[in-house]
This record gives sequence, structure tokens and C-alpha cells, in this order.
Amino acid sequence: MNSLSFNTIQFHPIQRNDNQIWITSSELARALGYAREDSVSRIYDRRSDEFTSDMTTTVKLTVVRATGSVEMDNRLFSLRGCHLITFFARTPVAKEFRKWVLDVLEKEVLQQQIDTRVKINAEQQAELKEIVDRRAQGERRLHAEMWSRHNKHFRITRYSDLLAIHFQDAVNYLETLEVKSKGSIYIDEKQSLEMLCVHARFFQAWWNTHSPTLAKLNPLLVTMLNDNMFSMSNAISGVSKKCGFTMPNYDYDHMFELKTLPHERYRLLK
Repeated sequence: MNSLSFNTIQFHPIQRNDNQIWITSSELARALGYAREDSVSRIYDRRSDEFTSDMTTTVKLTVVRATGSVEMDNRLFSLRGCHLITFFARTPVAKEFRKWVLDVLEKEVLQQQIDTRVKINAEQQAELKEIVDRRAQGERRLHAEMWSRHNKHFRITRYSDLLAIHFQDAVNYLETLEVKSKGSIYIDEKQSLEMLCVHARFFQAWWNTHSPTLAKLNPLLVTMLNDNMFSMSNAISGVSKKCGFTMPNYDYDHMFELKTLPHERYRLLK
């Protein structure tokens, strides 16, 4: 990412070999409305014990001055570090900047997953294999048919090629793929309703986590959508009871926190 802007402030992110966005303390200070460029560094000095190595670091950067160029130590903050700084800043724009950082961070995490096309890890592969083995119950034809349907659904040649961002979809697909005796598979109305309810529940979890931030941007819209979420909750409960299926018992309160990476979210079984 070559540039990033907040209001009238144009950031120039520092490139490092960790796929993170790093911003200098002086640019961060200007974005937060401080007159002194060392204001953020001073905040960090008072609260350094609350920052981790993936939130802040120092590097040598070339600074151009009237007397010539000089190499100086500069403190950098990742987006998570910038977010933490905003809780200690006392400027009027700090809250607005905090929301901006959350939005950028969420988009960046997802974009990294897409850009790098991260595939499922060995543990996730084993989980998918366990589902198929358990549901196939030793029937080779059914075992092969489930993998064939799975790979065709996600447009991959083998299940180990599944992208990490699609892992939970694969779990839901394999767990809800309706299996009849003699190894035949079909998808009926009940299965479609179950998949719809599962995805609706995930959206509710995301909404419960991020709606407080969205409310600062548009309180009326959030109030209206909260009513829709209440109706959705009742609908999910009613359809689940009528069709006789049980929703996955995930830790919905934490699965969509920004600190929880996409490929880790669906390990949060209670």
C-alpha cells in the first residue's frame, strides 16, 4: 500500500517484511491533531508496557533538513498500535480516527487473505477429513462423493487447496450435506434452510461486534437494522425448531473481533 489518507492527512506507510501497515509517529501525531510531532512518542513513553512488538517498533529513516539529509531513529506504529494510541489521545479527532483505523484494519486483514490466497493449514485439513470420515462411515462411494461435491462446490481440484477464508463455509457444507443410505447425497429444502440460518447467525455475530462503531456514523440506520436483527433472531429460532436442526455452538461473542484472524474464528467452539 503506497498511500493512505485520513481527512486531510496523507500517510506514507513504511514497507516492512511482515505484511503490516506501519505509520510513523510524527504522521500519526498530525492525524490526531497534535501540534507537536513528538506527541505520540511521548504518549508511548508513558504507556510502553501496554504495547507489543507487533504494535510498534523503531527503524532508521532518512530525514531531509535544510542542512542536508540525516539518518534518524523513527518510531513506527502498526494499525493495531495506532488503535491503542487513540485510547490515550485526548484530542477531539481521536474517536473519529479510532473508527477509521478499525475500518482500514478490517479491510486490510481480509485483503491480505485474498491477495496471498492463504490455504487451509494442516489442522484445518484434518478437521475437514474428520467430518467426511465420520459421515461416510466407511462407505468408499460416499466418501468419494462427498469430496467430489465439496471440491466442485469450491472450484478446487483437492480439498487441501481450499482457501482459509472459505474454511468455515466448507465445514458447514460438509456437516449439512444430507446423506441418505446406500451412499447417495442430495440437497433438499431442509438443508437449504439450515445453511441459510447458519450464515444468518454468523452475520448477527458480526453485527453485534461492530454495530456500536457503526452507530457513531449513523445512529438511525443502526437502530433500524437492530429491529431487523431481532426479527432475524426469532426467525432463526423458529425455523431451527420446526426443521429440527441444531445451530453450531460457536463463541459468537468473540469470533468477529479484529484480533481474531479469519482462519481462527471457527475454532471457537464452546
